Amino acid sequence: MKRFTITLALACAGLVLAAPGQAAVNVGVADDRPVGTPDNGAAFFALMNDVGLREVRLSVLWDPTQPTTIVNQASIDSVLPVATLRGVKVIFSVAPLKARAMADPAASGQFVAFVDQVARAYPTVKDVIVGNEPNQPRFWQPQFDSHGRNVSGAAYEAVLARSYDVLKAVDPTINVIGVGLSPRGNDNPRASGNVSTSPVKFLQGVGAAYRASHRTKPLMDEFAYHPYPKKDTDSFADGYPWPNAGVTNLDRVKQAFWDAFGGTGQKTFEQGLRVKLDEVGWQVAVLPSAAGAYFGAESIAPTSEAAQASNYAGLLRYVECDRAVDSVLFFGLQDEPNLDRWQAGLMRADGTTRPSYDAVKSTIAATGGNCAGAMRSWRHSTTVDGAKATFRGDRRLPSRVDSWSFLASADEDALFDAGIYRLRGGHRGARVLS
Repeated sequence: MKRFTITLALACAGLVLAAPGQAAVNVGVADDRPVGTPDNGAAFFALMNDVGLREVRLSVLWDPTQPTTIVNQASIDSVLPVATLRGVKVIFSVAPLKARAMADPAASGQFVAFVDQVARAYPTVKDVIVGNEPNQPRFWQPQFDSHGRNVSGAAYEAVLARSYDVLKAVDPTINVIGVGLSPRGNDNPRASGNVSTSPVKFLQGVGAAYRASHRTKPLMDEFAYHPYPKKDTDSFADGYPWPNAGVTNLDRVKQAFWDAFGGTGQKTFEQGLRVKLDEVGWQVAVLPSAAGAYFGAESIAPTSEAAQASNYAGLLRYVECDRAVDSVLFFGLQDEPNLDRWQAGLMRADGTTRPSYDAVKSTIAATGGNCAGAMRSWRHSTTVDGAKATFRGDRRLPSRVDSWSFLASADEDALFDAGIYRLRGGHRGARVLS
């Protein structure tokens, strides 16, 4: 935890103007829909081409009850050449199927062997994300031990380290991507539900385990993050309070990454690490005209189609000016019909296009993934973010008594030092004795 003194003027980690020359941001989708279709994804990839989407993330899930089985392997085999023909890069997300799968001491070794198996089965796939939202109990358990200490960060670090090594042994050119981090967590092991870890605290746990292991090799070549909004009715610009982080809080994630790995063998953002925003989306209310394509009941408060389109276009233009962002993948090209599932697609469940379809298409056509304004960059801070102290006198005391109080605050967890010093000269404004 960082420390500050109340007499210091502190600077926050911030954004600075950067020189041009940044590579264009790629846009794509995270969607398993093309796997298992009669045309092996041809129609799906044609739609991607129409919008200008260039990357698709496919899930390859490890089932501990069938530890050496690549589910849908034949279908994946058929999809890959079609994607290549259409100019779409395939990214694998290899993750446990069940949240408690990794609790078994033998499971981590089996999972790493599965990662190795997938890489050898698909030598043309050069981008592999290891794990998916390991800071969320839906995907990784346990998050905390019986004493309330976070354990998911260290457990994931061990798996990622071994996965990195086996992937590089298969092919040194494979781009190993961690962590697929959720933007939110409550850091409360006693919570009544969703006992989860914030992205900042999860990275602290991963970094502490990495340092304790004395490993000199990296854990990852690229970092994956899921900057979903706090609520679907929020704008992309609204963000989260610390220690969670949305798309406009990526500087907070970069700082947490630097705090975790600065000075180690793991590259940080200042050293050129890039981030793949491999899941993002705003769920949308179903129009009456398309209601027949859906079933079930909505479980969240969705946004409007117009707001979704505005957020998708605005998000793309925003991240295009962040030199650390490699790509953005919207979660789902087309809605799922079950309203209790996911409805954030560029297309409705009946196959008709939403305004976001045209908004994303026109933004890609207009910018080509390049920043239309000034590039933003970032530098790490060694001070406390948002640290300040407010002083005030106590007018209730007699005038002959000088009494002062202060309020210390910060935008992150911090400790502070305070003291009373004898002044030379005996009056206000006198300098402190050294």
